[in-house]
Amino acid sequence: MKIIDILKQDKPIFSFEFFPPKDNDGFDQLFETINNLKPWNPAFVSVTYGAGGSTRSKTIDLVGRIKKQIGLESMAHLTCVGHSSDEILKVLDGIKEQNVDNILALRGDPPVGEESFTKPDNGFGYAAELVKFVRKNYSFCVGVAGYPEGHPESSSNEQDLFHLKTKVLSGASFIVTQLFFDNKYYLDFVDNLKKIGVDVPVIPGIMPILNLKQIKRFTKMCGATIPSSLMVRLEAVQDNPESVYQIGIDHATEQCEELLKQGAPGIHFYTLNRSRATLSVLERLILKK
Repeated sequence: MKIIDILKQDKPIFSFEFFPPKDNDGFDQLFETINNLKPWNPAFVSVTYGAGGSTRSKTIDLVGRIKKQIGLESMAHLTCVGHSSDEILKVLDGIKEQNVDNILALRGDPPVGEESFTKPDNGFGYAAELVKFVRKNYSFCVGVAGYPEGHPESSSNEQDLFHLKTKVLSGASFIVTQLFFDNKYYLDFVDNLKKIGVDVPVIPGIMPILNLKQIKRFTKMCGATIPSSLMVRLEAVQDNPESVYQIGIDHATEQCEELLKQGAPGIHFYTLNRSRATLSVLERLILKK
């Protein structure tokens, strides 16, 4: 089923993001995580795509297994990095063969060791080009990424919004945001998109903070910020993992509550292939209804 059709059901949805593990133990843990989360009836789950297509076959196999064996709707990430248009056609054919209906089209980050993105020979330099290519050749439902605090490489938020509008005009049906920790960024982001004529669903991406060093690394990579008041609380207990965890869960729960009250179409959880934090937030949300 296409995600845009799920979003038309007019009720908030939950979805989860996973990444392809490196080894069999990782796959065992991942499927344990998916089975733990399945009772919450996620609208869909997404599977990331390694730098330079390094996990291409694992991504295709994984979205197929999740749909066929576990019975959950799935979405495959796809990037422009390191692929010609012919290679991308082969990837899309593989995803189609798995009966997966949804693609998250991304430009992708530069491969490890490279500072900037290089357009592949006979490939694409922008996510909008990839969206257009997918929609021209296939019937996939295509989503794209949005950055509430602006893409790190954009010269301004206005330019970033323009690029996002271009992706939607190229055929994207919905937007999934990068992680953020201050809901004002998301709410302003949605309002600013509407002002320029973009009115597709914007699903907020939430990652509960579990480890301070880890989240500092993530935010540096994606350009997100942590509110100073939250950072002070986290730094005060950074040597106590359980205290950091509890603060992270409290904050993520408060974020989700407000986002849903403000009309967000749902919540997309960045799980890091583990279920405890996401389950904790979901349980608190349900209990507070």
